[in-house]
Amino acid sequence: MRMHGSGRGWRERVEAHRGWGGGRHGGGMGGGGWGRHRGRMFDQGDLRLITLKLIEEKPRHGYDIIKAIEESLGGAYAPSPGVVYPTLALLVDEGHVSVSEEGGKKLHTITDAGRKFLADNAATIEGVNRRLDAARERFGAGPPPQIVRAMENLRMALRLKLERGPLPQDKVAAIAAALDFAAQQVEQS
Repeated sequence: MRMHGSGRGWRERVEAHRGWGGGRHGGGMGGGGWGRHRGRMFDQGDLRLITLKLIEEKPRHGYDIIKAIEESLGGAYAPSPGVVYPTLALLVDEGHVSVSEEGGKKLHTITDAGRKFLADNAATIEGVNRRLDAARERFGAGPPPQIVRAMENLRMALRLKLERGPLPQDKVAAIAAALDFAAQQVEQS
């Protein structure tokens, strides 16, 4: 979906994004969940450069970019879709990225103009990478991002199921058995 508008539009919102954002499931770095630190992760324009650099490595979907950033920071931060997708739209509008459809999803590929933009901004990218390395060292001692993601998915699935109203006893028993089985598997790992 392309975003257009006047006034303080999506381009300005993307460029002005400077905080820890919404993080995964709205928790973010200071708003709950596994986030436990506040501060500025990216300076103005940094997310655009990081996103473009990731696409240079290989063509990516938006979700792949979110996961790559999260994993690179040891699960300490994941940009929200509300920041990543407008950033991708901006990169397309600037001619740095092209889009094709793959399995009903948008696949983003770097263009020659995008490669030139990265080369012209190599010093800035190096500075961003140094800050990310420092953040990874600071926050990397936490739980592995794959486990954090899986725990958040389980928590969200349980919450949604329980919010729908009372469960029949057979469903309660099935869910409890599945959770007990998962706990046993974790203990045996």
